[in-house]
Amino acid sequence: MQKRKLGSNLEVSALGLGCMGMSFSYGPPKDKQEMITLLHAAVERGVTFFDTAEVYGPFINEELLGEALSPFRGQVVIATKFGFDLDPKHDPRGMKGGPGLNSRPERIRQVAEESLNRLKIDAIDLFYQHRVDLDVPIEDVAGTVKDLIQEGKVKHFGLSEASAKTIRRAHAVQPVTAVQSEYSLWWRKPEEEVLPTLEELGIGLVPYSPLGKGFLTGKMDEKTAFDKTDFRSTLPRFTPEARKANLAFVDLLSGIAARKKATPAQIALAWLLAQKPWIVPIPGTTKLHRLEENIGAVAIELSADELSAIESGAAKLTAQGARYPEHLDRLTGR
Repeated sequence: MQKRKLGSNLEVSALGLGCMGMSFSYGPPKDKQEMITLLHAAVERGVTFFDTAEVYGPFINEELLGEALSPFRGQVVIATKFGFDLDPKHDPRGMKGGPGLNSRPERIRQVAEESLNRLKIDAIDLFYQHRVDLDVPIEDVAGTVKDLIQEGKVKHFGLSEASAKTIRRAHAVQPVTAVQSEYSLWWRKPEEEVLPTLEELGIGLVPYSPLGKGFLTGKMDEKTAFDKTDFRSTLPRFTPEARKANLAFVDLLSGIAARKKATPAQIALAWLLAQKPWIVPIPGTTKLHRLEENIGAVAIELSADELSAIESGAAKLTAQGARYPEHLDRLTGR
């Protein structure tokens, strides 16, 4: 597995593994033993970068990684996140009573201690603010993480779905190693302001949902049915009408994939990897054959002509449907 660098000195595998779906959001939690086997398979295949958060479950995803990855301590990088208030009267995904953001310094410290415990580690490799909390100055957030770094409890600071302005303000207090944002062929907003800012400041980008929450794999269409616990059933971009229209993106990827003897998912990931050397996508999966398919993307080199064909084809397409309902969308880009 090739390696890439986030920020100035966090080296990780060129492709990470998003672990949320093992416990949360994409239907019921998966069998724990099967997921431990999958996580071990990922390490064996060279994946060293794993993404979780206390809110995934809540808690059970961190516990899963803590158990599964403890034999590989020191060999892997685990990223987790703070920033939600998990008071039971709030639904942290914002599907019911609002997301309950909380990035107050005492809450950040509490999450750090609890995450260290669940993950069975001595220091959190990469600690992201999950969503920007407008009630807490970002300088206070960065300062708290800076203190945790000085105390040896955290190694690197990250932000998720933050605006360029917020990234600059945070970076001035404590250097930001990585920013996590949704980024894929059908969601390219980070290219406008975030990517140029990261390039200027020397910060890595970790795209989540690099396969469009599974859509860009080509394995779903307007007839696909989602479990009621699958949050895609609440997303405007995943209505049957939107899915039917958005298949044009899959067709574009499929054309290149056929010529490269690859899959649409592999081309979608290879395209992301080709954008910048400091981009590390974290596709999620719960299946071994999908893990192997995704890892295969790292070896695919797209020529200038192929990248140009994707670019010109995508320029004619507009993704149908908002990526989030309004109450969730307003938590991004702040």
